[in-house]
Amino acid sequence: MKNKKKRVYWSKVKTNNIIKDIKSLKVQGARNVALAGLKVLHNEYLKDKSAANINDVLNRLHKTRPTEPMLRNSLKYYLYLIKKQDKAPEDAYKTIKNYFEYSKNKIALFGSHLIKNGKTYFTHCHSSDVVALFKKAKEEKLFRIHNTETRPLFQGRITATELSKAGIHVVHFVDSAIRLALKEVSIVFIGADAITNKGEVYNKIGSEMIAEIAKSRKVKVYVCASSFKLDPQTFFGFDEKIEQRHEKEVWKNPPKGVIISNYAFEKVAPKNIDGIISELGVLTPKQFVRKAKSKNKWMFYS
Repeated sequence: MKNKKKRVYWSKVKTNNIIKDIKSLKVQGARNVALAGLKVLHNEYLKDKSAANINDVLNRLHKTRPTEPMLRNSLKYYLYLIKKQDKAPEDAYKTIKNYFEYSKNKIALFGSHLIKNGKTYFTHCHSSDVVALFKKAKEEKLFRIHNTETRPLFQGRITATELSKAGIHVVHFVDSAIRLALKEVSIVFIGADAITNKGEVYNKIGSEMIAEIAKSRKVKVYVCASSFKLDPQTFFGFDEKIEQRHEKEVWKNPPKGVIISNYAFEKVAPKNIDGIISELGVLTPKQFVRKAKSKNKWMFYS
C-alpha cells in the first residue's frame, strides 16, 4: 500500500512540477529537457501504462517546448523500445540515458580534433556538447574561447563559468559585440535544438547572424548535436515551430504600445554550416540527415 501511495504522490506532484519546470525554463538545454521529460514518462508508465494516461502525459510534455525534437524523439524511442523491442521499462530508460552520454562523449572526441594549440574559438549561448568538446580538447591543448552573454536569460554566462572552472581562458562579450568577438576566431562551434530534413539548424537567436558573419570572413562553422535532434516531422511537410517566449524576459514593464519580440531560436541555412559533429562523425548537413535518418528508423514508425 505504501508503494502505491508513493506512485500516486509522484503522479500528482512530481509530474506536474517537472512539466512546469520544463515550461518555465527552470530546466534548460535540449538534453536536460529530454531527460526530464523522459523521467516523467518512465515513472508515469510504471504507475499507469494505460493509453489514456500515456497519451495525456505525452501531450502535456509536447506542449512544454515546441522547438525540442530531442524531447519528442526520446519519448517516442522509450515507447518503441518497450512495445517493439520488448525491453523492460527500466532497461528502455537506461538505454536512452546511456546513449545520451555516449553521444556527448563521441561529439567531444570528434570535435576536439579540430582544436589547435594557441588558437581562438567562438561559441554562443550554452551547449553541453560544445562545453564537453572544449573540455576534452583542454586535456592536451591550450586555446582561448570567445563567447557571448546571450540575452535575455544570459545562458552564455553558464558556458563562461563552466569553461573557466575547467581552466580554459574565456573572453566574454555582450551580444551586440558579436562582430568584434568573431575577430581572430578560427572556428565557430554552436549547439542545436533542432535539425530539419533539409539540414537546416535551429539554434539560439543570434546563431544565424553569427554564421553569416563567419561565412563572410571565411571562418568555419560547426554544429554539435546528437542525431536525436533530427526532427522527423519535417520530412512530412511540417515546418519547425520556433518558440516565442514571454515578453517579460526582455522587459518586465514596457511602455504602453511597445511590442516585445522574443523569439528563442532562429534557422541557420545549411550553406553556412561546414559540418555537423554528432555521434555519427563529422558530416555535412546533407550527410548528417541521410545517416541520422538511416540509423534512427524508429523515428518514422507510427
